[in-house]
Amino acid sequence: MHNVRIGALLAVFFWPSLVFSAEQPHAAEIAKTKAKTLEQGIVTDAENPSSSSTITKTEARAVDPDGKKSLNDPITCLSRTIYWEARSQKTAEMEAIASVVMNRLSHSDFPDTICDVVTEGSEQGTCQFSWWCDGHPDKADEESYTIAKEIARRALNQQLTDRTQGATFFHHREISPEWSTKFIKTFEIGAHIFYKPEATE
Repeated sequence: MHNVRIGALLAVFFWPSLVFSAEQPHAAEIAKTKAKTLEQGIVTDAENPSSSSTITKTEARAVDPDGKKSLNDPITCLSRTIYWEARSQKTAEMEAIASVVMNRLSHSDFPDTICDVVTEGSEQGTCQFSWWCDGHPDKADEESYTIAKEIARRALNQQLTDRTQGATFFHHREISPEWSTKFIKTFEIGAHIFYKPEATE
């Protein structure tokens, strides 16, 4: 009888995690599908997404939970970029990195998918986002990566405020790239400075 009670208690304790594990692949696929729809809506300058296409926290959490999957969907590509460019910074700074990616996505001078935006230049060895070409192993810390994924979710849902004022470039304070003198500085936060090109006639 004692063993039966222990078994029942264990079943109650582990049941929620078992249910989540079973639902995880389905939720991840839903999130990826929604993310691609939202991504293309941003490219085509569609209105704010409908509630049926917005990604939920549960759905986003199911995508690439350990930060080790291949970069082949918008949530993973955006989350990894946010994480690796600003993982040790405050949430507002991570959000600013997300805004740069989203601003590039909506700009005609840049690729029309998030994964292409964040990996641009890798074929020439001049990556636009340094983490993609740094040669370091990409093993994410779970707590910070969870924050990055939530920011990515909100960015795709068009729920972030763009503090960068439309920036499409940024750099770390410890470096001074040549291009920075040709662009308009729009925002500074923590370790990063943000820019956008001057308006053309």
